[in-house]
Amino acid sequence: MNIGVVFLVVFLVVMTGIGVWGMRKTKTLGDFFLGGRTLGPWISAVAYGTSYFSAVIFIGFAGTQGWQFGLNVLWIALGNAVIGAGAAWLVLARRTRRMTQNLDSMTMPEFLQERYGAKHLKPVAASLIFFFLLPYSASVFKGLGHLFEAVFHIPYDIALLIMIAFTGVYLILGGYFAIAVTDFIQGIIMFFGAAVMVLVLTAPKGGVFEILRQIAENYQINVPPEVRPSALTVFSLVFMTSFGTWGLPQMTQKFYAIKNETVIPKAAVVTTVFALMIGFSAYYTGASSHAFFDLNTVPKNAAGVIQYDLIVPALLTNNLPQVLLALILLLILSASMSTLSSLVLVSSSAVAIDLYPSRQEAKSGKDRSVAMMRFLSLIFIIISYFISRFQIGIIVYLMSLSWGVISGSFAAPYILGLYSRRITKAGAYTGLFTGTAVMIALFFALGSSRSPLAASIAIIVPFVTVPVVSFFTKPPAAERLDKAFEGV
Repeated sequence: MNIGVVFLVVFLVVMTGIGVWGMRKTKTLGDFFLGGRTLGPWISAVAYGTSYFSAVIFIGFAGTQGWQFGLNVLWIALGNAVIGAGAAWLVLARRTRRMTQNLDSMTMPEFLQERYGAKHLKPVAASLIFFFLLPYSASVFKGLGHLFEAVFHIPYDIALLIMIAFTGVYLILGGYFAIAVTDFIQGIIMFFGAAVMVLVLTAPKGGVFEILRQIAENYQINVPPEVRPSALTVFSLVFMTSFGTWGLPQMTQKFYAIKNETVIPKAAVVTTVFALMIGFSAYYTGASSHAFFDLNTVPKNAAGVIQYDLIVPALLTNNLPQVLLALILLLILSASMSTLSSLVLVSSSAVAIDLYPSRQEAKSGKDRSVAMMRFLSLIFIIISYFISRFQIGIIVYLMSLSWGVISGSFAAPYILGLYSRRITKAGAYTGLFTGTAVMIALFFALGSSRSPLAASIAIIVPFVTVPVVSFFTKPPAAERLDKAFEGV
């Protein structure tokens, strides 16, 4: 039997076992969605890191940006680790944990509603999350399906069904507790697999300094000056993938679930180290393609156009032994499944918690909400399958828009709401609408190739409009603000 198939079977059996174990610890909606707010620094930190990175970074993003940017791609890795991981914990985690507990809120839409006293804000925010994270999760399913098809020679449809079945088992049974524990195991695989991958690729080229020299020299030959990315392009990618994560609900949810505020400094360090390893190994591998390929040998299609998504797979297949290649594939699978499970959980919560009345039932003692959350998670996964399977045209556009819309809509109302008592309900609505409108308008005006720039602008603009509108409108009631900011 192929060693990769053996690793895969063992991996999926372990994930299923954890889901069954997690089910025994999941009694309430708080247990299902936040693990009962009992998670320590190591599990919380690694859960954040594994949700950050998926197959997209290892396959498509690293190959594309590594070839086009050369060594400049490492700025993205540095920004992701320092800003997207470490700084996010230090700036956001304490206030998020305290204020969501003060307001008894479990989701981003629920927090915004309670923080600003706006009863219609929650369904608006929940709808944005559902409609834009649903296609995002479908795109991860799609990437995993193609990966299985290529590596294990499993038909795409069957590969999709396998992924959906196992993701459904451990997520629906065990909820966030199961996700966090599986993320920790997957994180260990990712960390050591990434380190070994870098060592094996570097050694034949004479070490780190020699391969860096080769990358720098060959980049000048392989990528003509007129097609090299500008400094603005590099900055927008760093900004979008680093600061942009501060507004993503699937990332901020990790702060809600921590046991207490004392875990935050340790979690910040662990997450930063983890992100440095994963980010630098992925982008370093992409950039090292210049040391292994030239314009004649880099993967191309029949028309002679470079196939960026095939660069990293070709690089790994040609230069790694079978056992290590199987481990790296497990690494990519781990990264994707952890991201996917977080997306499914947060997206289904938009209906199960934010739009369905079960949350009020839970508060009143009639807790049918866990069953509803499980049911809607299943429905969400099934919908994701059909989107991945049939690739509906409008959904493809939503996939390209998802990061910019979600982060642009939520970052300013969320972050400013944590730090300023003066931000108003009208300001929060303005942030949601301007972030969405700017991203959609710029996406079609600038083209999909410049979507990182569009997303960066969509994130920045609400940080101007929200305070301006808040200055001229009435703030929430003093008692609401006192409750939210108690102990902060």
